[in-house]
Amino acid sequence: MLLPFKEGKLLSELSTFCIGGPARYFTEAHTIEELEEIMAHAHAEKLPVLIVGKGSNCLFDDAGFDGLCILNKIQFCQQDEGVVEVGSGYSFSLLGVQTARRGWAGLEFASGIPATVGGAIYMNAGANGAETYDTLQEVTYITETGKRELLKRADLTWSYRTSIFHQKKGAIAAAKFVLSPSTEARQKQLKIISYRTATQPYSDASAGCMFRNPPSHSAGALIEQCGLKGTAVGGAEVSTLHANFIVNKGNATAQEVLALTELVQKTVREKMGVELEREVRYVSSRSPLS
Repeated sequence: MLLPFKEGKLLSELSTFCIGGPARYFTEAHTIEELEEIMAHAHAEKLPVLIVGKGSNCLFDDAGFDGLCILNKIQFCQQDEGVVEVGSGYSFSLLGVQTARRGWAGLEFASGIPATVGGAIYMNAGANGAETYDTLQEVTYITETGKRELLKRADLTWSYRTSIFHQKKGAIAAAKFVLSPSTEARQKQLKIISYRTATQPYSDASAGCMFRNPPSHSAGALIEQCGLKGTAVGGAEVSTLHANFIVNKGNATAQEVLALTELVQKTVREKMGVELEREVRYVSSRSPLS
């Protein structure tokens, strides 16, 4: 049975940026089977689909989304001797903590990253010299027509903060990771989360790092060297703690964030001769692929 759709759900309620207007339709998927059915229905009705997990790394349009927003709640997790099978709606940060506690290395860097497993795979999230795809072995994928596919590691392509899924229109449903035993995993994970909480604006609403690091450069360092910390457009501000974060200091709009983003890019280009590429995805009212 198809799950009921709600109308007018505010995307700001699903966003770590706390920004975004209403979705035309909204529903939640708690199992892979539910996701299959919802995707098939959306395809039949010619509805654009937006998959949301933690709502990080996204800037939703002030006008909302003229389609179906699916909140990913597929949250099963099975761990056996370093082999982890996990739903795409599971917390990536929690997975990093749990596996490190059990003495398995490979996902310590996930601790503190505000993403679901699906979001981390989609963006090939990474930090501290490690990336999601380092230990990823397979992905269960639902096509835009609602068909289930099992993609093995050899089927996947990825690079810095991008993956094969940027060119696909379906949804990541589950994944398998294979980790390595380590007596130092827990200590490494604790060190990572301690550093993150001390250097990143966790108390402010943001979408995470706004820009990709250019080759041989740190985006945050470049922005800071340009004297842009604290620069604001309306309620959007370059964080005074970490310059690669744009934070919502109070009722910021998507257009204010975009304007500030362009100002930062222009300033860094003119002063440093480096082009910054936005990492945070802008989801327009009609397309989740902007």
